[in-house]
Amino acid sequence: MRSLSEQLDDLADRARQAEETVAAARAKNREALESQRTRLKSSIDATKTAIKGDAEVAHEEVQTWWDETRTSLNQRFDEMRAKRDAQHAERDLERAENRADDAELDAADAIDFATYALDEAEYAVIDAVIARADADELAVQSAGAAT
Repeated sequence: MRSLSEQLDDLADRARQAEETVAAARAKNREALESQRTRLKSSIDATKTAIKGDAEVAHEEVQTWWDETRTSLNQRFDEMRAKRDAQHAERDLERAENRADDAELDAADAIDFATYALDEAEYAVIDAVIARADADELAVQSAGAAT
């Protein structure tokens, strides 16, 4: 398992990539956006495969998905905090090591989720920009055909 700092470094890299995508979206660089969208689609598919195995992921509206995910994560983090608080009084070294390992795995899962959420958000931004560009292009064509 990779260290938490390595995982956080990867997450920071993903955030920088998202910033670059937003900058490309602002510049309306369609070729760069389509290339980035293709790369993100591969990354999203790989993440889904790793997390869900061969199961199909249901297509839900982004807001519904986010609300359910946030609620689930909050519940899981509340359970983790309650478990940690209940075990706080224990001083057994072996149990403390096991709890630390579990906490690190939980942190790694949270980082994986954040990476996945960044990919989904970045993909949605690209889709929106491309859809707007297509609509604008059709509007220009329609205006030209009407004259």
